Amino acid sequence: MRQSRSLARRAALTAVACLAAVAGHGAGAQQVAAEPMNAFYTPPAAIPETPGAIVKTQPMTILATPPTAAGWPTQAQHVMYTSRLQDGSPVAVSGTYIEPKNPWQGAGPRPTVVIGPGTSGQADRCAMSVAFSTGISVTADPLGLSANQELPSSAVWTALGARVLITDYIGLGTPGIHTYANRFESGHAILDGARAANALGGVGPETPLVLWGYSQGGGATAAAAEMQPEYAPELNLKGTWAGGPVADLSEILERIDGALIGGAIGFGVNAMLARYPELHQAVDRVISPSGRAMLATLSESCVADLITYHPFLKTNSLTIDGRSLTEHLAEMPEAAPVLAELRIGSMKPATPVLITSGRNDDTVPYGQARRLAEDWCGQGATVTFRTNELPPILPGTTIPNHFGPELIDGFGPDNAVTYLLDRLADKPVSGCSFD
Repeated sequence: MRQSRSLARRAALTAVACLAAVAGHGAGAQQVAAEPMNAFYTPPAAIPETPGAIVKTQPMTILATPPTAAGWPTQAQHVMYTSRLQDGSPVAVSGTYIEPKNPWQGAGPRPTVVIGPGTSGQADRCAMSVAFSTGISVTADPLGLSANQELPSSAVWTALGARVLITDYIGLGTPGIHTYANRFESGHAILDGARAANALGGVGPETPLVLWGYSQGGGATAAAAEMQPEYAPELNLKGTWAGGPVADLSEILERIDGALIGGAIGFGVNAMLARYPELHQAVDRVISPSGRAMLATLSESCVADLITYHPFLKTNSLTIDGRSLTEHLAEMPEAAPVLAELRIGSMKPATPVLITSGRNDDTVPYGQARRLAEDWCGQGATVTFRTNELPPILPGTTIPNHFGPELIDGFGPDNAVTYLLDRLADKPVSGCSFD
């Protein structure tokens, strides 16, 4: 345990150094990001059928080590791999792959780490890999900004010597709508990302694997953890961090209605409409023409755009009768089975999971995260649930109350890095605990 904590502390300092590097690298980001979207995101006419198969790669330079490290910025690969849509059909997914140059610092063989990014948006330009080269992506048409919020996590695991893949998820960068918080497609993208990373690293499925994610990423890794025994049984999954997980979309939508990033409701609604056509008529009954136009606008927006152009959006401005869209969804017979099917927690993870959640999280409700832990514990899973007691700060503004717990639980004392290093060291853990 002492070694794991020492390694985690050193890696966290690396993450801080990388954030400082991005702050000083802003001019370069402006220059690079003004260029058009890279043609790399367009898949070939035919892609391999096998999940996790490599479609194509190309070199990319990224900020995933501090400027004091040799070889900074780091060389990585822009990767496209095959995954599966909800109906099982193959789809191309993009991401970023980092092969470490330094030895693995933890116990056992070098592991693979797959990172599920937090909410970045629904437009293709919001794909995490777009911002990975410089840390910040700025576009002129439309005017917008997207940041590489997974810089700290990728820096931590790269500094520790793990091979790292950060998925863009289905429909971010690549063609089609991004199916935000769809547990099937999020889980597929994570697990197939592990297969792709192992292939790029020249290692087999016996390679130790851990999953890391917060917010949307926490929901994605949670979905992957419970799907792994059936969808990817060959993977040697050792443990998962599902921080502030988006586990129950119905509760998320209700919580953020009128909050600073209330426009993210559009991401969820657009995603459901894309995979559940029976919802179209039901939504059409209640949404106004301006509301329909706003959903289209949000489908081409990043999180920073929500804050800049649509802060504190209330969905009663999108409906015909002035009642909130979230209220209507709660009463729609067509919506109830969809929201129930998308809720995570119906299957038992076969490997340990750490769930963390802020009691005062104003974006991803604490109750639905704890319910996920309770659902899994009821099925006999090994779950550690930790409550972050950070007091409420400017409720409804997301940044202190949602991202504060991410930094503390991910990189603070007794953090998620330590938990996963212990799982990679095969330190025993069993049953359920709630702190």
